[in-house]
Amino acid sequence: MSTSASTDASTDASASPELALDETKVEKFAGKLLEMYAASTVTLLIDIAYRNGLFEALAAGPGTSEEIANRAGLQERYVRECLGALVTSGLVEYEPGLRRYELPAEHAVCLTGDGSLNMAPFAQVTTLTAKHVDGVSRAFKEGGGVPYEDFRPEFTEAMDSMSRGFFDGQLLNGVLPLVTGLRDRLEAGGVRVADIGCGTGHAINLMARAYPKSTFIGYDFSTEAIERARAEATEFGVPNAGFEVRDIAELSARPPFDVIFAFDAIHDQKAPQTVLDHACAALVPGGLFVMMDIKASSHLEKNIGNPFAPWLYSVSTLHCMTVSLALGGAGLGTVWGEELAERMLTAAGFKNVEVYDVPDDPMDSLYVAHKPA
Repeated sequence: MSTSASTDASTDASASPELALDETKVEKFAGKLLEMYAASTVTLLIDIAYRNGLFEALAAGPGTSEEIANRAGLQERYVRECLGALVTSGLVEYEPGLRRYELPAEHAVCLTGDGSLNMAPFAQVTTLTAKHVDGVSRAFKEGGGVPYEDFRPEFTEAMDSMSRGFFDGQLLNGVLPLVTGLRDRLEAGGVRVADIGCGTGHAINLMARAYPKSTFIGYDFSTEAIERARAEATEFGVPNAGFEVRDIAELSARPPFDVIFAFDAIHDQKAPQTVLDHACAALVPGGLFVMMDIKASSHLEKNIGNPFAPWLYSVSTLHCMTVSLALGGAGLGTVWGEELAERMLTAAGFKNVEVYDVPDDPMDSLYVAHKPA
């Protein structure tokens, strides 16, 4: 086609009322895309800053790039360039006259410390899942997925970093009190507790240390996670905590448990309904299944406007759904939602499912499901 013919066609198309574009909307949408691309790359730098203690060095007080680099024991040139991204994205403040950088106290709360408010570890999810874009893209065409094994051992570390501060800050005094009478029972002793998909076992070890008269066991199929769990149990001095490498879809009911926990472990299983069925079977009559999982709806239209939804659906595509589909599994995905979760718990045999908000965790809900007495 000649240049003139192409130009004529373009002119005709733009003149057509059906194909006319609102240039203001085009510019606004293009701007939104650029903001998203910028945020995604800054996320990688947040991960690097977190790994290298840069936020902690900033939180110690204002300073030049040289001073901050010296505090953190890092190379000034890299620190200065990274700070440029953090300043222009609004995470860090800058005084040009003094060439001084400062991390506001309100920002430091969300980027430093060992507590449940530190969100810096979440940046690791982007770093980790980005490595598997090729595999997920291939699965779009061929089916299947990227197996969990391909994410190890980095995924173990990422999940530990993301959950450890939350468990330290909220498990004993925030989550457990939501389950009526549970803390009193654990303290009195004789309660047998399991955590399925326990990861590095920090939740089990914390509870075992707090309630020495009850017994606790964690199951996970990640050998490196269980090794870390056992090492921490030894460090904590908790003989009432044990760990086993096991596929939780094969959970044994002998002897039965009084309470079973599952912290964000159900939605990426190969056979989640089987896991829930076995969990119910493994409980004593009147036993409790306490499940923390994603706070969302099973219906897309109800998640529009949820500020966490884009991240949740993306993480699902890049990890939670694909590791299940890689095994020919259900592929529930991260956003399986409260409606489906309640139906599956009921199908497993649980009654009186109660749903609670989780302290300091707006992305999760706590389900307390009762096995009939």
